[in-house]
Amino acid sequence: MKAHTKETQAAITPQIALQLLKEGNQRFQQKHMAQRDLLNQVDDTKSGQFPFATILSCIDSRVSSELIFDQGIGDIFSARVAGNFVNEDILGSMEFACKLAGTKLVLVLGHTACGAVKGACDDAKLGNLTALLSKIKPAVAAISEPSDPAERTSKNIDFVNKVAEQNVNMTIENIKNQSEVLKDMEANGEIMIIGGMYDINNGGVTFYEN
Repeated sequence: MKAHTKETQAAITPQIALQLLKEGNQRFQQKHMAQRDLLNQVDDTKSGQFPFATILSCIDSRVSSELIFDQGIGDIFSARVAGNFVNEDILGSMEFACKLAGTKLVLVLGHTACGAVKGACDDAKLGNLTALLSKIKPAVAAISEPSDPAERTSKNIDFVNKVAEQNVNMTIENIKNQSEVLKDMEANGEIMIIGGMYDINNGGVTFYEN
């Protein structure tokens, strides 16, 4: 497969971009990954890049966007931070990716059994991690059940996964509330901003479409 060009990127709509990610994840799950010469793609992209999607995911070593969506060099922008939340720097990166570099889709990707979410559930404290986990705690508070504090910890994986899903939804809200650029692009149909959850048990992604 060749790397995307300005022309192929321009032909991709937000809906097509989503479909490309869905098809890539299916290939990944089915062990039918596309045949690529990555060094050829290095050569293809030496004078420019034309990715079709921007993905915000966790730093978790099991959740590499390029791998789980079966994408090559030059196909996606990949932003990663523990807990897949946004701040000013990540929002600026997304605005660059969409407004200036032409990507058509923003995907906020959470995952099951997320360590950062577990840390937020347990109110963990450790150096700079303390401040990072504070960004996820609003999602913990937003999940009302179970109400028993003993069930609202990392030991309750169902609770952890519900918080992870809520964190994705709240991150999408924050993107729209804190970035006029991206909000306007979505309103104009230039991009889609959606969420998804990666299941570390089977390699599948569930998309939360608008």
